[in-house]
Amino acid sequence: MLEALAALALMATLAGALATITAQWLPNWSRGFARLQSTEQLRLGVERIVADLSSAQFITANATTRRPLFEGSELSVIFVRSALGPNAKPGLEIIRLAETSDDKGFALVRERAPFTPLPSGPGGPLWPRFSDPVVLVRAPFRIRFSYAGPDRVWHDTWHDAARLPTAVRVAVKSAATDETLSASTAIRVHVELPAECVLAKALKDCFDAREAGGAAKPSPETQL
Repeated sequence: MLEALAALALMATLAGALATITAQWLPNWSRGFARLQSTEQLRLGVERIVADLSSAQFITANATTRRPLFEGSELSVIFVRSALGPNAKPGLEIIRLAETSDDKGFALVRERAPFTPLPSGPGGPLWPRFSDPVVLVRAPFRIRFSYAGPDRVWHDTWHDAARLPTAVRVAVKSAATDETLSASTAIRVHVELPAECVLAKALKDCFDAREAGGAAKPSPETQL
């Protein structure tokens, strides 16, 4: 009987010690797992942003507009790229990456719309109805965009420009402290100029012709 009582007492002591250790360890494990999930979601979101922006195309809003369809600010960017997705039809689509907020905090959302010529309004093109929202980055992280041209000077906005930005910087910031994190990156835009500029003797001539409403003429050296 004494041996059984001693064994029960030892088991109760061990169970109490295990419960104490588990109570201290489990919250830390849950917080670490949540942090790991958040970091992995951030990685996937930034990869999607990089892939989209690097594929931006020099497409005008309509036949009367000479400037590319690209509107960028710190909190959002709208551009045109080739259609992407398992069910997407060949063609172009307009992508909007924009920060919104809900009951869970700030979130960067990706939306898309099929590209069709857009009518012009007083403040620029009249945007279509975007659909298929997908959250790419959520709090505790926030995304800030900035844009650079050939002069390599960063700007907070890129509006009504004659060319696409040479590069786009994606700054990942802490929502709590606004500190820029190491996950930040910069993207080289693959297409900066319209197709007709390939035949121009000088890029300045091409842009001057576009501003005047004409097309750049190829130089004798480039004519076939």
